[in-house]
Amino acid sequence: MQERTVFEQLADQIGAGGSKIIPRIFAALTDEDEARLLLAASPPGSAADLAERSGLAPQAVESMLDPLFRKGLLFKSRKPDGTRYYRVKHALQFHDSTAVAMNPVPEMMALWKEFMDTEWPEFIGQFSQLLPNEVLRVIPVNVTIEPDAQVLAFEDVRAMIDAARSIAVTKCSCRAIDGACGQPVEVCMQIDRAADYGIERGTGRALTKAEAIEMLEMCEEKGLVHVTENKQGLGMVICNCCSDCCINWTTIRTGVGKFAAPSRFRAEVIEDLCSGCELCVGRCFFDALKMEGDSGLALVHADKCMGCGLCMVVCASGAISMDVVRPAEFIPA
Repeated sequence: MQERTVFEQLADQIGAGGSKIIPRIFAALTDEDEARLLLAASPPGSAADLAERSGLAPQAVESMLDPLFRKGLLFKSRKPDGTRYYRVKHALQFHDSTAVAMNPVPEMMALWKEFMDTEWPEFIGQFSQLLPNEVLRVIPVNVTIEPDAQVLAFEDVRAMIDAARSIAVTKCSCRAIDGACGQPVEVCMQIDRAADYGIERGTGRALTKAEAIEMLEMCEEKGLVHVTENKQGLGMVICNCCSDCCINWTTIRTGVGKFAAPSRFRAEVIEDLCSGCELCVGRCFFDALKMEGDSGLALVHADKCMGCGLCMVVCASGAISMDVVRPAEFIPA
């Protein structure tokens, strides 16, 4: 059997061993010595540890650490006895960290686009079937929720921003690669430790809380869906996703696997108030709203609604409400 290249070995290590494109992305970003260093950076280790494991000279390792960190391939774990470095852990992290790097390699961006167009649907379907829970979940847009609607802190973007110690905004990795939709690119938010990482790396721009809220309101007006990690408590990111470039909706559309969970809310239409304008239908990412029946009024398909609330934002007649339909326990602890 032919020996696998260091780039193919890296693809194996991040769970993408069957990909023909991921090794090419690693090759576009690193030379063979850098790839050997990355292979040595699991488990985390000091610069001296990585030199010993990789067989590279300590001085060479020291010169590689910061460039690999800025490319999104190597991460830092600061401990009382010094800094340890660890390799990018999986293909999703690899996608998100490298796509927003400063001055990205054009060849890499073209390869990521090719991967998303050809290999991603099968990869994410297989990957998500192994997960105990969805990785991400939708957060309802704030302007749509009534004060008494039982919104909990971990599903309220304003509460997340208010509780944050540090906030940064970075490019949306999906639209940085594709961007065909023309939606704003620099709108994905990092919180606390993730914000510190982005600011240190140079990929994140610090935001005040007021600036963050203003940006979230702009995203709601643009028709972007808020998404965060599928867990209770303060998340590390708030993504603002479009319907076509963003990779989070693949399993929802194909029905294969699971990756993004709905919010606890679901849209409901008050027929007596619906004017039949169809604006809500054009807003829905998930094909959950249709103009149906003899009356030609909006109807919500409950099994498709992700509870984002974007439809309610454009309903001038107030015919759409967001009702709690799932318990708080729906969100993993």
